[in-house]
Amino acid sequence: NDIFIDSRKQPISPIPNMISGNRPSDGGYLILSEEEKDELEKKEPLAIPYIKKFMMGYEFINNVPRYCLWLVGITPTQLRKLPMVAERVSKCKEARLDSPDAGRRRLADTPTLFREQINPASFVVVPKVSSERRRYIPIGYLDKDTIAGDKLFIIPDADIYHFGVLTSNVHMAWMRAISGRLKSDYSYSINVVYNNFPWPTPTEQQKQNIEQTAQAILDARALYPDSSLADLYDELTMPPELRKAHQQNDKAVMQAYGFDIKTTTESSCVAALMKMYQELTAK
Repeated sequence: NDIFIDSRKQPISPIPNMISGNRPSDGGYLILSEEEKDELEKKEPLAIPYIKKFMMGYEFINNVPRYCLWLVGITPTQLRKLPMVAERVSKCKEARLDSPDAGRRRLADTPTLFREQINPASFVVVPKVSSERRRYIPIGYLDKDTIAGDKLFIIPDADIYHFGVLTSNVHMAWMRAISGRLKSDYSYSINVVYNNFPWPTPTEQQKQNIEQTAQAILDARALYPDSSLADLYDELTMPPELRKAHQQNDKAVMQAYGFDIKTTTESSCVAALMKMYQELTAK
């Protein structure tokens, strides 16, 4: 049957909402390279508490150092004591005023702030774009010391179980079937891919199994602290410990769906998910 996947604003399953990361909309003046960060810290050490790591999808996957000025809560008095920071804020204001976009011009009233100010204590992140050569999209965790940019989707209320299902071959099969493409790379979306994904209804034991296998994936990554996610998820260089952890997680998630591990192919998995989608959206 022909099945149409609608764009929807809320998930069809009882899961946490996924949202987009923070858009700087700053003309580049609130963003710092590693060299700019080092220079600012040296010349203006009082600015150090206002500097955080900053990641778009590229930085997250490739472990590229980048930083930003996160000035949420700074007082006028504190800002005046930071002339180098104040200069960047002034240029941010000018860049926003010069924008042809009316929405960005309105942001000139708050030149110390990104367009959004989302900074949870801990959150799951999903890159918007990922290479089609990877079997798994590199999904991971960030914390309050890192600001997620708008090339990352974030799930503030996700736990290790949600991470386990999202990084599984079941979710990857769904993603490959219905996601858009940027050239040939996967282009993930909230309204089409995430909100329409049919989640399992595991038993308590099955949920615990997924939590354990999901943690094993994080533990396997931690064995290679010098390797980026791009290195870890390259099919040629993926470490055996990580591959095994993913395979165990795949099995745990498939069991939660009731899929036969030996006979289920990616196409039959997608067919079963489509049937679940129809049932969930028919209610």
